[in-house]
Amino acid sequence: MTSRDPQLYGTAEVVDRVLDDTSTWFIVGLGNNPDRDAYGIARLLQSRGKRIVPIYPRAEVVHGEQGYATIAEAVAAVGAPDVVDMFVRSDRVGPFVDEAIAAGAEAVWLQLGVIDEAAAQRAIDAGLDVVMDNCPAIAWGRR
Repeated sequence: MTSRDPQLYGTAEVVDRVLDDTSTWFIVGLGNNPDRDAYGIARLLQSRGKRIVPIYPRAEVVHGEQGYATIAEAVAAVGAPDVVDMFVRSDRVGPFVDEAIAAGAEAVWLQLGVIDEAAAQRAIDAGLDVVMDNCPAIAWGRR
């Protein structure tokens, strides 16, 4: 087993900063399906005072928040995100990380099982905080 670079996966300090010092979370893969993990995590984020912005092809309203088909459409409507949280497969996440960088996000959060070290390094190189292969619910539970 190879060791994980904490810079790519998010040190405890980075996780705490992203959870504590952000307010607007774009959630890629958040549709109006209560059986999906993104749906429950979005509700948790709202309960912690975060504004969620669903990013999903159907641009559905979720938990009372208007969704957008793309990150760029959401930025045009509501401004830059603090965090772009990604519920997509690892092999699809790279372009979303690049869009988050272009959108002026402060951080990217790749959910449990979502791993793309090259994309994480691009985000770090662009000055973003990165949390990868982690979940806000689990991270809050450890505090």
